[in-house]
Amino acid sequence: MKNFACSNCGNTVYFENVKCVKCDSTLGFDSDEQSIVAIADSGTSKAAPEIPIFRKLNPGPSDVLLRYCANAEFGVCNWLTPAGESNVFCKACDLNRIIPNLSERGSLLAWRAIEHAKKRLVYSLLRFGLPFDGSASTKGPLTFDFVRNALTGHLDGVVTIDVSEADSVERERQRQQFDEPYRSLLGHLRHESGHYYWMVLVEEGGRLEEFRTVFGDERDDYDAALARHHSNGPAADWHERHVSAYASAHPWEDWAETWAHYLHMVDALDTAAAEGMEGHGLRLDLRDDIYSSVTFEALMARWIPLTIALNSLSRSMGQDDFYPFVIPEAAYDKLEFVHRVIHELAEHSTATAAPHTDKTLNLTP
Repeated sequence: MKNFACSNCGNTVYFENVKCVKCDSTLGFDSDEQSIVAIADSGTSKAAPEIPIFRKLNPGPSDVLLRYCANAEFGVCNWLTPAGESNVFCKACDLNRIIPNLSERGSLLAWRAIEHAKKRLVYSLLRFGLPFDGSASTKGPLTFDFVRNALTGHLDGVVTIDVSEADSVERERQRQQFDEPYRSLLGHLRHESGHYYWMVLVEEGGRLEEFRTVFGDERDDYDAALARHHSNGPAADWHERHVSAYASAHPWEDWAETWAHYLHMVDALDTAAAEGMEGHGLRLDLRDDIYSSVTFEALMARWIPLTIALNSLSRSMGQDDFYPFVIPEAAYDKLEFVHRVIHELAEHSTATAAPHTDKTLNLTP
């Protein structure tokens, strides 16, 4: 993720900040500009006086009125949305279908953690220029259900996340139970989004035969494959062909694990470039946009030295490796396939977010 700065004073701020600690400006994330902006109170709307509206302190060509996403009142969202639209949710929260039951103890804290991770996923989708509103798919929009005692997974565009995954103790218990080197909320969200984009980029993108050549035949019985994996463990040679043990369970899971791994790589490299970090003498060109203008070969040439450097730093602090993976040669082709299909669609896609078309409310101050 790139660095963000307060648009009023230039102070470095985080993606989740709602207040600048230097100039005390109110902040929000503008998903159209993909930047954190400083905003000033501009009163309330005539149609909905309970909704505060804002103007940017340093507006660009378009000085539009803004308001926070409706979920800001719960402390789970700092994204902004145009004040003149009837949809009260931002582009990211508008994808939610079910949120945790906030009357249950701990649910609000869990939702905050989930939303912070999901915002980073949606940010990456915006940077890639990928559609998540269903405009490029007959399957419908990418949708999220956050519920307790559910099976984390994906079905026809709906990503379900068990709220317990926001509990670090429970998540670590499951990581050890399944003998995983890595487990995180963001990893889950990236993985499950991969199943959605398999439908959009592969199935509906006319790439099934190419996919089968690289990943295998997804027509193999999925339920039987998962049952076999959970009963017998991963294939003995999984480390020679896959980015993770679970990826060996079925071609769909291989794609989703590879997809998540690719998103990890790109976002980490983007952050490293923004911070001026270098691995083993490799100089990162800050003029390159890791999300759009870097070839797969250049991306991998940057990734390996960076992971070595970060693992060395982690070991210096007595911690486990930052990057506990080794990418086998066969998985390079799979990562390159993900890279290619993302960029080929993004180059031709202008539908990067769900449109807000109903503008019936008059929110003029």
